[in-house]
Amino acid sequence: MYLCPQKKYLLLKKSWGFNLRKDVIGLIIGITLIAISFPMLVAFILGIFLDDDFENSLRSFGIPIALSLICGLFLFTRTKHQVNSRHVRDREAFVAVALAWPAVVFIGALPYWFGGMFWGPFNDAPGVLELIRGFVNSWFESMSGFTTTGATVISDRSSPICMNDIVVFDCINSQSKGLLLWRSLTQWLGGMGIIMLGMLILSRLLGGGMNIARAELTGPTYSRIRPRIQETALVLWGIYITFTVLEALILFGLGFHPDINMDLFDAVNHALTTMPSGGFGTHDESIGYYDSVLVEVVITFFMFLTGVNFTLIYFAMARDWEKLWNDEELKLYAFVMVIAASLMALNLVLSSKIGFGEAFRNSIFQAVSIGTSTGYSSANFAAWPTFSTLILLFLMVVGASAGSTSGGLKMLRLNLAIKAGMRELSRIFNPHQIKKIRHNGESISDERLWNIFGVLILWVLLFMGSCLIIALLERGDNFDMETIISVVAASLGNTGPALGNFGPTNTWAEMHFGTLIMTSILMWMGRLELLTVLILIHPRTWSDDKTGEITLFKNVRNKIKDILGKFRR
Repeated sequence: MYLCPQKKYLLLKKSWGFNLRKDVIGLIIGITLIAISFPMLVAFILGIFLDDDFENSLRSFGIPIALSLICGLFLFTRTKHQVNSRHVRDREAFVAVALAWPAVVFIGALPYWFGGMFWGPFNDAPGVLELIRGFVNSWFESMSGFTTTGATVISDRSSPICMNDIVVFDCINSQSKGLLLWRSLTQWLGGMGIIMLGMLILSRLLGGGMNIARAELTGPTYSRIRPRIQETALVLWGIYITFTVLEALILFGLGFHPDINMDLFDAVNHALTTMPSGGFGTHDESIGYYDSVLVEVVITFFMFLTGVNFTLIYFAMARDWEKLWNDEELKLYAFVMVIAASLMALNLVLSSKIGFGEAFRNSIFQAVSIGTSTGYSSANFAAWPTFSTLILLFLMVVGASAGSTSGGLKMLRLNLAIKAGMRELSRIFNPHQIKKIRHNGESISDERLWNIFGVLILWVLLFMGSCLIIALLERGDNFDMETIISVVAASLGNTGPALGNFGPTNTWAEMHFGTLIMTSILMWMGRLELLTVLILIHPRTWSDDKTGEITLFKNVRNKIKDILGKFRR
């Protein structure tokens, strides 16, 4: 007997108590895995020419590409015929996005493991523990890339390429060019959102594209630029690609200057990692390697743009200047960046012998880099005075604008939280006062404010709990209080370099593998802004709507009852 997909779904739900539309979840994950194989193929092809080593490129990317396509096509073909015209609910959208990211991170980690960036099955590894540690390092590097965190574990203690009798002064630059390109591509793809890559296809197969975008894109709001989500995704990607190409061309042009050692490969990689607020570089010294004011000015400008709401960038390109000038979040973002840079510059001048010009140069670059969660470094800011490092820690936590590629809590939440606090303070003196909180002239509902407060409270609780867990895992001298707090802040804020013993001059390779797994989870939660991940692990997500009973346990109980009933008969 033939049953249409709708009747099959209803029958399945009735008999098994399924609450989630697993056809939708499978379709989204399948399309995402298929989509991620194409940029991996690009890295594979270009890696052949850049490294002149077909065997190594095939070893690095062959199996991951095949695995991604096979798994993606399996999920796609199994679920596409079941999908109907019903809109995707929030629950399916959030669960699908939360599950798709670890799947993509796993696939993205395999090139590092197979390609020899870390100990892998194709290396003469000293033992099983080194192989396991190599995969953990690969997983961490992939998660740091896709979440645009920018922390790295590449060092002469973790990478076999850098472990030889010859002294390697630049371990990152010693890696395969194909792998470095893939490393940059992971950040570029993660900045806009992995799911957004397949949004054009998804919006045609099922409704609820806005729910999917809201589950993945950063910030408490997501605005439609165009009436259709398909058109909005196209505009966002257009802006993203345009600025990436523009920055690459400018940096490549600077490379013709005799004092600037910037080739085409470096220019493209830094453009790919600047626009997503990523921070992966091609040298151990990050931007400090070039020691160029011009390079820092160009990158600072584009880093600042990444911290601006992309909707405002669209309005600016459309010459709608009124919305740009009147945006409260943009004003607060620019104000915080200028004040933070000025205070740090003054602090550096008063506490050292450097001039104000050099101090302001380093301060403005680091303020924008950390404030937008990019994570580039032009100086060892971990060695700066306590006052300056506290400002950097504040910038790690707060981040930039909502709707941008930056991490952190976002300026919009900070602005609304301050306004809500001031309102409650005024109510003490005038209890009968009715005062609406507004943002850009729009009245903000109490429901939305409570959502913001909920995110802030969950963030604080997660922050404190994570600090305690890492303190238990790490018992060495490298982890003092400053280091632990900054590592958690850098992970949750997707910033990258921390303070203390894991500043910009040190990688995270010396961390316990348990700490690396813990911080990678924090990166995942920070990139999806907590709620998307918390919905995934909440029991209600997997429960029956009527009883609230977890579906898995209910199904197991019912099956056991059926089996026992057969034996009794």
